[in-house]
Amino acid sequence: MSRPSLTRRDGLRLAAAGTAGLAVAGLSSLAPAASADTGPLPAGRPAPGAGLTPGGVAHVAVTATTLWVEPGLNRPGIDDPALSAPVDLDAWNANMQDTETRRWLTGKLETQAVLGSEVIVDEIDGDWARIVVTSQGTPRDERGYPGWVPKIHLVADERFARRAASAPTATVTALTSTLTGTPSGEHPGIPVSFDTVLPVLGRTARSVAVAVPGAGRAHLPAADVVVREQGEMPPLPTAEDIIATGERFLGLRYLWAGVSAYGFDCSGYTSTLLRHHGIRIDRDAGAQRDHSGLEPVEREDLQRGDLVFFSSGPGSDSIRHVALYVGDDLIMQAPNAARSVEIMSLTEYDVDDEYAGARRAPLAS
Repeated sequence: MSRPSLTRRDGLRLAAAGTAGLAVAGLSSLAPAASADTGPLPAGRPAPGAGLTPGGVAHVAVTATTLWVEPGLNRPGIDDPALSAPVDLDAWNANMQDTETRRWLTGKLETQAVLGSEVIVDEIDGDWARIVVTSQGTPRDERGYPGWVPKIHLVADERFARRAASAPTATVTALTSTLTGTPSGEHPGIPVSFDTVLPVLGRTARSVAVAVPGAGRAHLPAADVVVREQGEMPPLPTAEDIIATGERFLGLRYLWAGVSAYGFDCSGYTSTLLRHHGIRIDRDAGAQRDHSGLEPVEREDLQRGDLVFFSSGPGSDSIRHVALYVGDDLIMQAPNAARSVEIMSLTEYDVDDEYAGARRAPLAS
């Protein structure tokens, strides 16, 4: 018997109970620099929020944009740093230090998308755009994950789109890095999060030149990224690789809908960890269990690196939470709005008998 598709508001609401950013404007001073292998980029740059059309493709032009369930749900004075251009995700987190202010986001947000993410624009409503994020799978829409974002967080940049489809890529491996105007780090621009992927325009021993949506060329420290050829996948990870990556975020405060180094929710955490290592699964916990094609695992057969799931009540088919099993009856998770990424006992977490199965990703031995 198939279970009905659940929205984040319906299926994950219970899961949440319980550094400074500059936008594309911040890169406007980064003059396009010549590269030995590509030459200079043309000076003309599309303006953020301009030229967006329903059915058209655009790209995220800020550190991370937050997708809302509806336009205009935001709280003035609290959520402004997440909606402005530039975004300031550190300031947004600082505005939500108490649990209730942070928990308020539950059911109001859908997901996030980091700089350079491809989106399809479905609808324009004033200063807002309804989009789908094509890199985030969901049974709700075969094209990608849906939600509303400020138009100024998007740019219709055909030159960037061509580069993204053909050039080598730089994937950010640092928790955060900063785009700069020169290879040596002068003229800092916007920060970028872990697992941001941008087209490569050139390389030196110290830096990697990347294309930025709506902003031409910028540079990242070579030590902060891994460069791969277009279409090249990361090597198949081991469970130890996945766990080691997850451990880097221990202590990071939970953020409903988060998918970046500025905060994760439970399924944003697991999907980002696996995606960073080349394994794509759906965005939400229920879909990760039921629609990602991962191998089911009995509880007595759990191994390090398995995903474990929890329901909204004993025997319920509504999945509210996912965590990463790390062995010895321990799970690593982004638990809820009151807490941070942590490791704790599976048995102690599951005091209400809500364990709802496990899945195993294809990992190297």
